[in-house]
Amino acid sequence: MKQNDLRSLDPAAQETLRRRVVTALNAGMKQVEAARVFGVSRAALNNWLRAWRDGGEAALGARRRGRPPGQTRLAPWQAATVVNLITDRTPDQLKLPFVLWTREAVAQLVRERFGIKISVWTAGRYLKGWGFTPQKPVRRAWERNDTAVRRWLKVPYPRIGREAKRAGAEIHWGDEMGLRSDHQAGRSYSPRGKTPVIQGTGQRFGCNVISTVTNRGTLRFMVFRHRFTAKVFIEFLKRLVRSARGKVYLIVDGHPVHKSKAVGRWLDQPNNREKIRMFILPAYSPDLNPDEFLNHDVKQNAVGRRRARDQRDLMADVRGYLRSTQKRRDIVRNYFRAPSVQYAAL
Repeated sequence: MKQNDLRSLDPAAQETLRRRVVTALNAGMKQVEAARVFGVSRAALNNWLRAWRDGGEAALGARRRGRPPGQTRLAPWQAATVVNLITDRTPDQLKLPFVLWTREAVAQLVRERFGIKISVWTAGRYLKGWGFTPQKPVRRAWERNDTAVRRWLKVPYPRIGREAKRAGAEIHWGDEMGLRSDHQAGRSYSPRGKTPVIQGTGQRFGCNVISTVTNRGTLRFMVFRHRFTAKVFIEFLKRLVRSARGKVYLIVDGHPVHKSKAVGRWLDQPNNREKIRMFILPAYSPDLNPDEFLNHDVKQNAVGRRRARDQRDLMADVRGYLRSTQKRRDIVRNYFRAPSVQYAAL
């Protein structure tokens, strides 16, 4: 006989059915026969019989449906409070033992704020309903001065743009990066439970790159072996000036080499002042520099996906990738599409 879906019955009907089944079993009816007659499973019969033996008639009574006490739905004002806290604060700022906003962190926040206990699955449903999705966070230094960043976007950079336009200059965004032979990016398919092994040399070596990009798709770079010094930077500046069609307005971060006396003296030379000016970004704000996206591109695609055998091989890979990118102005312009650097695309 087909079993009935007891969930479709109201609580009173479920109670009546439980009492009739237990009465029939106590009167000597076999479980197989009771399951057939009443259209329920033998597991349900055993559970009801056990409940009756442990708790008597009261154990067969109608049960409360819905959420258990203490797990009520969040009121609109409570939901709005949680959304604002998640948007504006990090868990550690609220003295929660979490670094990221996970379902567990949200569930604990709700419990501590409102005394309402919810499961991680319920927290996940709330987050989805509020329009939150799991995303990889952007690292940001504690030392970053948000006031200085806002000022940069409102005052210094617009002024630089106006001056560059009047002078017929091209704005270059510059940065440096170090590359290592053991850098790896991406994933590799492998049978479940068997981590893939990538062969490579046990020796460690690296190289460095200086580069600049413009919102018109221009890319300039220099690959070198030794550490980044004022002498190396000045050599790159000379190359940059020679390749430019007009005056260069160079925007870089506050690296000590950029602010060194040797670089300052070179920039102050009369013949250089006519060709190049340099500006410094707010401290700890790499997200404001479009050239950072070139760095990520090179690390991901020129280094992380191929194993170089020695330093010469590594430098050849990097130069080849940068030269191919240099020919694709559309790729360079795409570095300016990220929300944090769209201000520099105009």
